[in-house]
Amino acid sequence: MSGTEAINIADFDYHLPLELIAQQAAEPRDSSRLMVLNRREQQIGHLPVFRDIVDYLKPGDALVVNESKVIPARLFGRKAASGGQMELLLLRPADHRPNILDAVIWEVLVRPGRGARVGAIFVFGDEQQLTAEVLEITPTGERIVQFNEPPLPFLNKFGQLPLPPYIHAKPADPNRYQTVYATAPGSAAAPTAGLHFTPQLLERIAGKGVSFERVLLHVGLDTFQPVKEENALEHKMHSEWCQLEAEVAERLNRVREQGGRIIAVGTTTVRTLETAFDQSSGKLASYSGDTRIYLYPGKQLRAIDALVTNFHLPRSTLLLLVSAFAGREFMLEAYNEAVRLGYRFFSFGDAMLIL
Repeated sequence: MSGTEAINIADFDYHLPLELIAQQAAEPRDSSRLMVLNRREQQIGHLPVFRDIVDYLKPGDALVVNESKVIPARLFGRKAASGGQMELLLLRPADHRPNILDAVIWEVLVRPGRGARVGAIFVFGDEQQLTAEVLEITPTGERIVQFNEPPLPFLNKFGQLPLPPYIHAKPADPNRYQTVYATAPGSAAAPTAGLHFTPQLLERIAGKGVSFERVLLHVGLDTFQPVKEENALEHKMHSEWCQLEAEVAERLNRVREQGGRIIAVGTTTVRTLETAFDQSSGKLASYSGDTRIYLYPGKQLRAIDALVTNFHLPRSTLLLLVSAFAGREFMLEAYNEAVRLGYRFFSFGDAMLIL
């Protein structure tokens, strides 16, 4: 692991007053605040509204986003044997296929887990439109279940969005937990840095000569999990499916060759690009498959030049990732200033641009 023997996760903690955890998204989307971090000068700046990010973008840059769409993956049903109520949270197809439309075997979380033994059957809907049988219990406690039919149509009618545990009320408009450019269903959580963009803002950005590129990473619930190990290097990343298409990789390589910057929107975009980066050639290459890439201080990020991101949970792999890009001390200084100035944190919170 890059020669680093230990990373004390306690060094990536910070005090966050609960009232700063955003419960609703800013309205309109691009009206949240934006903190601007200059890594080289170690300077912190502030913009009153996110849409002013345009001032920091240059002709020839490329803005890269994750086009994954959150599915309403939370189902409430009952146990066929006892009638007891239970909840199922679909994580991803068991065979890790990127196209989930016809998948019937899924990796899921079951609550309560007691009684969710192999062979147990769950029923959803008043007329048993959908059933699921437990085939396997994974070493980490998830269940592999087989539905009687592809569940996505049922989810779209009856499922609920799997909001993060720190958001206590459903948004009035479920689309506020989707990016405006989301096209590929498959995520259990939103790539939230992209929630700040509106179609009008994207038009302004394009009008400045900045290209818009898409990658795909289906986000898993691991994104919300704090690192429990004292030595962060002992943390095991869950696998997520991602894709960088060949023509997108070629265009991004050309951006750099011509002096432009690759600006990643969100940590999931970073993880996709870094997974697809070819160390030998120093360029991006096409990639399609699982990734467990783990980015932390001591790892050099080679695929990006700037990052748009939200404020992340203490002791999280996402805070480790942004610290790998900007430095731990500088990031914690920025986070402490954000707390002092009343920035809004986490999924529906404010944003930062790291240059």
